[in-house]
Amino acid sequence: MSNIFSGLQQIIDLFTQFPIAFYISVFIFCVLVGSFLNVVIYRLPIMMQRDWQQQTIDFFKQELPPSFIKKYTPRGTFNLVKPDSTCPQCQHHIRAWENIPVLSYLFLKGKCSQCRTAISIRYPLIELATGFVGLWTASHFGVSIQTLVLIVVSFFLISMIMIDCKHLLLPDDLTLGLLWLGLLVAIWDVFIPLPDAIIGAMLGYLILWSIYWGFKLVTGKDGMGYGDFKLLAALGAFVGWYHLIIVILLASIVGLVLGLLIPQITRKLPSNNGSINQAVPFGPFLGIAGWLTIFYGDTIQRIYLQWLLGS
Repeated sequence: MSNIFSGLQQIIDLFTQFPIAFYISVFIFCVLVGSFLNVVIYRLPIMMQRDWQQQTIDFFKQELPPSFIKKYTPRGTFNLVKPDSTCPQCQHHIRAWENIPVLSYLFLKGKCSQCRTAISIRYPLIELATGFVGLWTASHFGVSIQTLVLIVVSFFLISMIMIDCKHLLLPDDLTLGLLWLGLLVAIWDVFIPLPDAIIGAMLGYLILWSIYWGFKLVTGKDGMGYGDFKLLAALGAFVGWYHLIIVILLASIVGLVLGLLIPQITRKLPSNNGSINQAVPFGPFLGIAGWLTIFYGDTIQRIYLQWLLGS
């Protein structure tokens, strides 16, 4: 164990002496992880759907005809590792050299090497975004435990933001994992003390839960999902109860602006036929607002108080 800590200390000393090497290492590492996040974003919702199908079949097994059970029972292994990645069009198995983050996309000119079907630009964009988020974190916190933790937090948030945008879904595996990470690092006061993290998590959940039920009692409609409650609880474990209002306000402002812009944009689309009834997920706004609050919560609070007292 002492050898491990000694090795880690040597790496820290090296990165402290050569910050450029630290930034390059963080960027490359995050880009590589960004490639894996693409897998999480694509496969995790499918894994959840297969699990729901299996649970439904198990629950109603006595009442379902054998043909229905045979048709809808999930077949084969499907997780974050297996099956191997393939082209969705021609089922060509993606080879190692075709799976290098960003570079393979550029080399293949954004197309499958076999059938020439276009590869979504989303994949290299997520890889690059993950790299630059890691670089931003490293430049802000330097060689520290805060940088390591926040890079992991960013991995969680990027996955959740993309999944929520596409599926209007925030998986418990991610929201609860982030919550437990926040409480765990609070034991060592990485960002805030443990009592503040616990209260922040409790209030984060209760605030949105109360808003949800208040809105439902008044309108009879669901204003948001339970995943949003869990996400704000997880963010509360990092920012504390005293910065939750900043997270909510930032998320609401961005959500309001986009909520006003999206109908104007969709109304002009020929394929929209005048319909603007499109659900807008709140999770991405919460995730971005929470990430910024972890970084700049104290600064935002100070600027606001100065403005308030000055006015």
